Amino acid sequence: MKRGSAMRQRVTKLGLTACLFVSGSVFAAGTTVTDFVPVDDATLQNPAADDWLMWRRTLNSWGYSPLEQVDRDNVRQLTLAWSRGLAEPQGAGVDEGTPLAYGGVLYVPSRGDVIQALDATTGDLIWNYRRSLPDDIEEYLFASATNRNIAIWQDLIISTSADEYLFALDARSGEMVWETRINDYHTHPALQTSGPIIANGKVISTRGCEPKGGPDACVITAHDARTGKELWRTSTIEPFQGEDDTWGGMPWEDRWHVGAWLVPSFDPELNRIFVGTSVTSPAPKFMMTGNENEYLYHNSTLALDAETGEIAWHFQHLVDHWDLDHTFERLLLDTVVAPDPDAVRWINPDLEPGEKRRVVTGIPGKTGIVYTLDRVTGEFLWATESVHQNVVADIDTRSGRATVNPEKLFTGPGQTLMVCPSTGGGKNWQAGAYSPQTNTMYFPLQNTCMQATSIGEKPDLGSLYSMRLRTIMAPDVTDLGTVQAFSAATGERVWRHDQRAAMMSLVATGGGLVFGGDTRGRFHAFDDTTGATLWEVPLGAMITGYPITYAVDGRQYIAVSTGEAVVTGSYMTLTPEIQPSKTRSLYVFALPAPAGSGGE
Repeated sequence: MKRGSAMRQRVTKLGLTACLFVSGSVFAAGTTVTDFVPVDDATLQNPAADDWLMWRRTLNSWGYSPLEQVDRDNVRQLTLAWSRGLAEPQGAGVDEGTPLAYGGVLYVPSRGDVIQALDATTGDLIWNYRRSLPDDIEEYLFASATNRNIAIWQDLIISTSADEYLFALDARSGEMVWETRINDYHTHPALQTSGPIIANGKVISTRGCEPKGGPDACVITAHDARTGKELWRTSTIEPFQGEDDTWGGMPWEDRWHVGAWLVPSFDPELNRIFVGTSVTSPAPKFMMTGNENEYLYHNSTLALDAETGEIAWHFQHLVDHWDLDHTFERLLLDTVVAPDPDAVRWINPDLEPGEKRRVVTGIPGKTGIVYTLDRVTGEFLWATESVHQNVVADIDTRSGRATVNPEKLFTGPGQTLMVCPSTGGGKNWQAGAYSPQTNTMYFPLQNTCMQATSIGEKPDLGSLYSMRLRTIMAPDVTDLGTVQAFSAATGERVWRHDQRAAMMSLVATGGGLVFGGDTRGRFHAFDDTTGATLWEVPLGAMITGYPITYAVDGRQYIAVSTGEAVVTGSYMTLTPEIQPSKTRSLYVFALPAPAGSGGE
């Protein structure tokens, strides 16, 4: 059976069943997926255009689909194909899920470790898996039920769980195949709010880590995708390094909270994983061993050997005193590197303009600074600002080392500073996209600052960041949300779209479009070359899920979900006149079906 639009997996009726497991339950709605074609590593590394097989569709994290049926000329004809309420949640969390699309089936993660298989053309339920979560989990982990993405490999749907397991379901039926505990949340609590990717048969998963879990909770892990057996784990906190210790001699057990809480990228040719890390706890470094230390590997890009987990190179973007994490998507692409000195603030003087490089690029952190690095060596190539920021005073153009603005450094308790952006970004978990058609990167950003007050004199397990915050608008702006497009070659800002409501995740397509939603509940289609709004539909609720596009039997669909999300609360305080619903639903759009096709 061929993959993609030519043929679909069949959905076969069964007797109504309910299958119970120690770790969860499956409700099969009288159907199961048959004629399922296993998804191998070659398929994941070069997916069919019709499919969306992982968080950003491809392992390079582009968030790009080559589908072009919906284009600039006909996008205004898009209409609702179907909608469905998201699964009833369990536990505290938010709605930031990414559906997978394969062979006419959507696999949809929802908060609380609920995964559903739906008919991708109608929304009809095929099966529903609901994990049984411990009663005490929220005593150890806040927002534990968030589930941004899942993975598919062979005939398995693979996910991380709120109770710190990795587990695999049968993609046909939703039945449990295997599960492996990564950490004990009682002793090493670590938020697994994002799911895994698959790198040559290895399940690569990341996590945040609560301070009370100590440094051993802060790990990136690899497991065998067939069995769940652990293959390696790598700490995101540098161990004691003697006289060269970047943590100033701080005891190992006191090194807290360098998490990697979003989804990594993978380069199969280099066999390397690229991932970003977060701030420490506490954030102000005067409470630790001093503002002069680096505290590796926080706020860094890490390049890991996928076979061993060893760190091949690291690049620290910022010594972070304010919770300005650098955990976001790393875009992997090959491009001519010719930064325009009139548009780009920091350029490596040793760079030969116009040479083609393998790069890791994007906006990795909340500061909103675009960074481009050589992904083979980690060499700094160029960086430039997008939104207003006042924490990075300068960047050494050869080493890439950032100099922190001394006026924004806490030096004691009770100090209040105006810091830009806020902890909501700038950039945050909302993903940007890259189009190879335009060689342009597209980012959803916000214009924020914060009044940040340091509290306490030393690390305290009762205070995550040891700061008190009040989010405010950036100076001289009234529009909170902005989408900005940057040339991957020159660093030039190609276009920008500004609006009152905060912007959420984006997806780019072969039809010359960039789709994205906002906190007002508007779902937009922008022209990828000009930024002009070509189509907009009101959904009434905050658009918080990662949008995707897929095709079945030659018809292209665009899907996005609504609900509530991390940071939307702080965004809404800045736009009090915007009062959307928080209704949790999945919406799927398509062009009208041809007459006589049987579609609706």
